Amino acid sequence: MSGEAPKPEGMIFRRMALIGIGHIGSSLARAIRREPDMVGHLAVSDLDPEAQRRAGELGLADSLHAEPADAVAGADCVVLCTPVGTCRAISRAMAGHLEPGCIVSDVGSVKRAPIRDMAPNLPDHVHLVPGHPVAGTEHSGPDSGFAELFTGRYWLLTPPEGTDPDAVERLAGLYRRIGAMVEVMDAEYHDKVLAITSHVPHLIAYTIVGTAVDLEKQIQNDVIRFSASGFRDFTRIAGSNPIMWRDIFLNNREAVLEMLQRFSEDLTALQRAIRWGEGETLQTLFTRTRAIRRGVIEAHQDVPPSMTDRQDDADP
Repeated sequence: MSGEAPKPEGMIFRRMALIGIGHIGSSLARAIRREPDMVGHLAVSDLDPEAQRRAGELGLADSLHAEPADAVAGADCVVLCTPVGTCRAISRAMAGHLEPGCIVSDVGSVKRAPIRDMAPNLPDHVHLVPGHPVAGTEHSGPDSGFAELFTGRYWLLTPPEGTDPDAVERLAGLYRRIGAMVEVMDAEYHDKVLAITSHVPHLIAYTIVGTAVDLEKQIQNDVIRFSASGFRDFTRIAGSNPIMWRDIFLNNREAVLEMLQRFSEDLTALQRAIRWGEGETLQTLFTRTRAIRRGVIEAHQDVPPSMTDRQDDADP
């Protein structure tokens, strides 16, 4: 992109392409367009014609494209806002159309898989900086996004070893401008942490709601009628995009299985304490876990009362 006039002051990217305009993609588009000086041109591509049409009606893009290759042409930043399982195919489709120096990122909840699936397909003259916004709701589609989604939330970046630090900082700068708190970490460490904070809780939610589905009809009806807050939270989480979560579990299986094994062992110990009436054991556990809850609140990562449908990962 040599020979071009200098970027106007405050502009981070001349042309940014978002591949996928679901919940996360549309929220990112809204946040960017709230500060029009950050990005000169916002291009959006989505394979779903209805999503593309709706994105146009909502004014989420400067240009709309059916094919990722058309959206990324001339872009100095590309963000894949699609399920993890699509990264390989999309990176292949757009690889030959990426400008030298372009930063390529994603928003998936798993980070080793995008590196594995995209890096071999991308030309040497681009920078791969995978990312994960720890924010979202269980809703999906262009209409579900909102510009404030990332405010005060972490956006984790996991660049492979040797990535240009200036490229990482440039992308981080954009995310900070839209209100996110950016941290850089190792991809393997990210996947292990998210396995316990997000992936296993989702698996438990799917399992508990599945158990309710298999109950006798009358009990099932009463479970729905008399749902307490705990079960309602599980149904909210279990209402997330099944394709996205299928891809997450398949692409982070090692870390998920490790944390699931630890959880199973702890659950067995808890079951034993209940069976034998070990009240002191139960109270000690509940006291320890209460401290974790307080830590979440002190870190300002609690769910605001007015946004009870927010969770820590979302449909792209």
